[in-house]
Amino acid sequence: MSASSPRKGVRPPPTLDTEVMFLKGGGPAAASRLHALGIERVRDLLFHLPLRYEDRRAHVSIAGARVGDDVLVRGRIVGQDVRFAGRRTLRVMIDDGTGPLLLRFFHFNEAQKNHLGEGRWLQAFGGLRVGAGGAEMVHPQYRVADSADQLQPEQSLTPIYPLTTGITQQRLRQLIAQALELAARDALLARDLPGLDGPPTLAALQTIHLPKHDADARALLAGTHAAQRRLKCEELLAHQLSLRVLRQRQRSRPSPPLAKAVVAIDELRGALGFPPTGAQRRVLNEVARDLSGTQPMLRLVQGDVGSGKTVIAAMAMLAAVRAGMQAVLLAPTELLAEQHQRNLARWFKPLGAAPVLLSSRLKKAHKSVLLGEIADGRQALIVGTHAVLQDEVRFAALAVVVVDEQHRFGVQQRLALRDKGGARAPHQLIMSATPIPRTLAQTVYADLDISVIDELPPGRTPIQTVVLSNERRDEVLARIAAACREQRQVYWVCTLIEESDELDAEAAEATATKLRAELPGVRVGLVHGRMKSDARDEQMRAFQDGITQLLVATTVIEVGVDVPNASIMVIENAERLGLSQLHQLRGRVGRGSAASQCVLLYQSPLGETARARLETMRATNDGFAIAQRDLELRGPGELLGRRQTGEIGMKLADPLRDAALIPPLQRLADDYLQTRPDVAMLLIARWVGDPKLYAHV
Repeated sequence: MSASSPRKGVRPPPTLDTEVMFLKGGGPAAASRLHALGIERVRDLLFHLPLRYEDRRAHVSIAGARVGDDVLVRGRIVGQDVRFAGRRTLRVMIDDGTGPLLLRFFHFNEAQKNHLGEGRWLQAFGGLRVGAGGAEMVHPQYRVADSADQLQPEQSLTPIYPLTTGITQQRLRQLIAQALELAARDALLARDLPGLDGPPTLAALQTIHLPKHDADARALLAGTHAAQRRLKCEELLAHQLSLRVLRQRQRSRPSPPLAKAVVAIDELRGALGFPPTGAQRRVLNEVARDLSGTQPMLRLVQGDVGSGKTVIAAMAMLAAVRAGMQAVLLAPTELLAEQHQRNLARWFKPLGAAPVLLSSRLKKAHKSVLLGEIADGRQALIVGTHAVLQDEVRFAALAVVVVDEQHRFGVQQRLALRDKGGARAPHQLIMSATPIPRTLAQTVYADLDISVIDELPPGRTPIQTVVLSNERRDEVLARIAAACREQRQVYWVCTLIEESDELDAEAAEATATKLRAELPGVRVGLVHGRMKSDARDEQMRAFQDGITQLLVATTVIEVGVDVPNASIMVIENAERLGLSQLHQLRGRVGRGSAASQCVLLYQSPLGETARARLETMRATNDGFAIAQRDLELRGPGELLGRRQTGEIGMKLADPLRDAALIPPLQRLADDYLQTRPDVAMLLIARWVGDPKLYAHV
């Protein structure tokens, strides 16, 4: 063995391409858990960016702390007990000399209880709220010591990251710090990116992950720091590059021309039983024109809740059948897939066509038969859930793919359906009930042509929206009781400011219990994100079938099935939700002939932005007007939640908030693809992932 050869069993020094399990504090178990966050290699840690920052740089007096703020307090433990009212709760009382503060813990053990002994000092960080006994925090982050001097504030802002089970913030910070050390020696990370201003990538990442004591804390908290701007621009540029390459790739294979699309429009018009609106006719013609070509249709249809997007999907699917080929509609939930299948079956029955439902709930024998019939072409119209994406599902001649609620499906899933078309790429019709301003839609969905249904069918009952303080809850209960006596149904949506499915579920369960007591005789159902999907579907079906009258839910019902008998939507703590989400929830009612109401309950006092949001909801039902107002209300200082950025797969940037940054980046993307394709691929791999999807640049 030569002197330069590595010794057996000696691993080379780690680099950014090393698997995370080989970092200090890594290991196989941690690596397995980090996989759920999309973290495989050390490089991935660098781009796992903070959701927000917490300011723990100074203690706040308990008496001076503001309700609703996240604050750092320090006090002596003056009392402790365990209560069993409703659920087992550890209560710890601290006092800093200006007043007492109650800390409540639902999840604790005996060792933790003993650790929090009277006389010790405790430092806690969390959201301050008012409970029955005064100021309190629920499950704060805390440290305990024997003296106040041992509990000092942090020297800089504390980044808060998306987590997964078994990985703590502290562990993630330790791993990211190691990644930053290795990054200093990485040539790819140091590569120049012409056209982008601000600090280089590595310096920006160091500021984001490890803000120094003298960093501009206010700018970081507001999301306007130069380091954040640089990384936003990189991410937006990578997004533009990936969409352009994706469009090129999807158009690289021919599609079957569906010449009978115009005939399908006339056939469907006769079977519907109602005339399409002018907006529907315009979009039908746009889709028919696309379907008749030899390049694959790549079209997004935006339409408000209830605007009739399914009619467009039905025409496209019928055009495939009339050409002797197949069509599939992909829906995000079992219930929505069942609803689509029923509607299409009703419209297609006079035309001699029948859609089948493909879902994970099918019995094995039935599913096996159905898969065989799809594979040999005997079944031409298929409606399904994610089950359609499985490898075992094969088509004889797939010509049209419809994706409903597009934000529930990623690029990879759309490509998986495209690849089921064989040598010829199927036409793709993507539907969205989440309107965004057209100019921004052209940015977010740069790989798609865009159609807009901006007209509601006649006969839809307008939804009256009222904004009420929580103090008028009794009036709302009386309204609900009257509606249920008239055999109508009601949604009650719970929202929490904490980003926790578990706390959301607890709030929903507590609300359901309370409403059962307040509304005796009303049958109350419950749906939340912690329930297994079968149990959730069962509760939704019971509400759909009228077995339950009042459905208490978290925001999981934002995309749901039609329940025409539901005429009241109550949204608790409505000030905590964004306009788009409020509008989607409101769209669950107003689907029948009864006058419908949406009640937005808020907790005083209201901030200026929250007041403007609620006033917009009260003033208009137009989803596109609401989207435009949402854009106007989002200032650079408003921090976005995971949900909004997650829907388009971004980590830091947001096309709505960062719209002004995008036009020059679109021009830069075109330049990169023409003159720097290697740099384009580097950016796509860095920010979007899986470069194999875009490998033919």
